[in-house]
Amino acid sequence: MELIERILSEENFNEAIRRVKSNKGAPGVDRMTVNEIDRYFEEHKEEIKASIMEMKYKPQPVRRVYIPKANGKKRPLGIPTVRDRVIQQMIAQELNRIYEPTYSEHSYGFRRGRDCHGAIEEVLQYLNEGYEWVIDLDIEKYFDTVNHDKLISILREKVNDKTTLHLIRSFLRAGIMEDGLVSSSTIGVPQGGPLSPELSNIYLDQFDRELESRGLRFVRYADDCNIFVKSEMAAERVMKTVTSWLERKLFLKVSATKTKIVRPPKSNFLGFTFWKGSEGWKCRPADDRKKKLYAKTKEVLNRRQAVSRPLSVTFTKMNQIIRGWINYFRIGNMKTFLEKYSEWMRHKVRVIIIKQWKNPKTIYDNLQKLKKILKSDIEDEKIYSAANSRKGWFPRSNGDTVNFLITPVILATRKKDRPGLIDPLKYYLSYSC
Repeated sequence: MELIERILSEENFNEAIRRVKSNKGAPGVDRMTVNEIDRYFEEHKEEIKASIMEMKYKPQPVRRVYIPKANGKKRPLGIPTVRDRVIQQMIAQELNRIYEPTYSEHSYGFRRGRDCHGAIEEVLQYLNEGYEWVIDLDIEKYFDTVNHDKLISILREKVNDKTTLHLIRSFLRAGIMEDGLVSSSTIGVPQGGPLSPELSNIYLDQFDRELESRGLRFVRYADDCNIFVKSEMAAERVMKTVTSWLERKLFLKVSATKTKIVRPPKSNFLGFTFWKGSEGWKCRPADDRKKKLYAKTKEVLNRRQAVSRPLSVTFTKMNQIIRGWINYFRIGNMKTFLEKYSEWMRHKVRVIIIKQWKNPKTIYDNLQKLKKILKSDIEDEKIYSAANSRKGWFPRSNGDTVNFLITPVILATRKKDRPGLIDPLKYYLSYSC
């Protein structure tokens, strides 16, 4: 079978539709949602197949949107239509079957069964072997600068099918719609579609092979790449020659300001940084990621907004943030940080709870109930004083009485439709045990 026939096979088609539906995602320029996929392809599948085989299929422009990055800037995404997402997914699935077995062992991005944790573990392996000089390579606007002709020539080495190559080029040239205007796309692979991650790995696999041929230790996750050497002199030499190779062979521009040689504690790779203890190098969340966690928490626990909504909503949002952050960084050392964060976060929650109770009598009655539940020996006078305090909401929620009665255990207790609030430190330590 020709590759295009495998791409258009019924089995591949159905698998692509299933994946696009499961990924959900926003509509493209035609406003069609993933819920309309099945009905649309029931009516138009054969027509679409015929247009692809005749090399007449025309993808619609992608819809430009921007999402915030960790550094405060915005990342441009291109959202294809649902129809085009299905076709892209079909191509990506077949390309993956061809290329996945040949990808470098040091590549971790957009690959099934490989993730950032594996990348960080390999980094630690290199550091503990003595490769303690890090070349932090930054490719400027990688997805926006991929050279189409070079990409097609790389694909042609393994994809000897002009119909498939024509279809891929059609997607590369589909254009971008922003503010109602369509601009042409002569370079770049817009992020946002199922095909771009696979094409990204195919393109940069050339770079992986070059680094391997030089015997270099490196880890790559999408366009983030760190190279590890044993001396500063070697690092300077490698950075110069690697930068030259990328610009000459793959037509990619390496940022002169962001690409740097650093020691591991100054490195920031996939949100992790590194420190050396008595047992060797270890990882932990970088400071900017910690600040981002605090910022997200402040946003959810903003007193004015949080007081006006049910605690069940606030707890649900906080649990999502805590789980997501700790699940990502769980391989890092962060016990001390989470101790401090947990106390700070729970205090903000107590402020919200006390303010929602509002009335001194309500505060007093609820604190008395908690005293009975906990079988606490806190004096009634202290509870009365906390309930009738003239201090502001923040300081009055910080006294021993409120802290000892609205405990982490009480906050973690599920109540009707309200989930228990996760204890970040306990959740993290459950992974460590």
